[in-house]
Amino acid sequence: MKPREILVVDDTPDCLFVLRGMIESTGHHVRTAQSGREALEAMAVAVPDLVMLDMMMPEMSGLEVLERIRSIPATARVPVILVTARTDDDDVMAGYQVGADYYITKPCTARQVAHGIALVLGEAETADGPAASVL
Repeated sequence: MKPREILVVDDTPDCLFVLRGMIESTGHHVRTAQSGREALEAMAVAVPDLVMLDMMMPEMSGLEVLERIRSIPATARVPVILVTARTDDDDVMAGYQVGADYYITKPCTARQVAHGIALVLGEAETADGPAASVL
């Protein structure tokens, strides 16, 4: 597995710190953004292999950021994992309807994060070999 570039977007510095540590322990590179605007600016400079996106942020929600990511041709196909404390079925469905590839609820474990990343990047192992697709 080659290291991938993962953009983590969360308005809470502690969450960014914890997620960075979890992701770096899997061998991937991490960039961070503390707002939706900052994330979109970062993606305009260098498109990451994956975005891990908090849903509840001030100014621009994670769903709004995801809609923007999906509307820009250069970023439309970048996998996005929503990471949030929202567990209501309607919230989960809203994320998938806007184009999320996976959903992880907070608090999360390093194992959940590693599994989600491997799954959306097509690196997850199954009983039959590598996973073919997500969802």
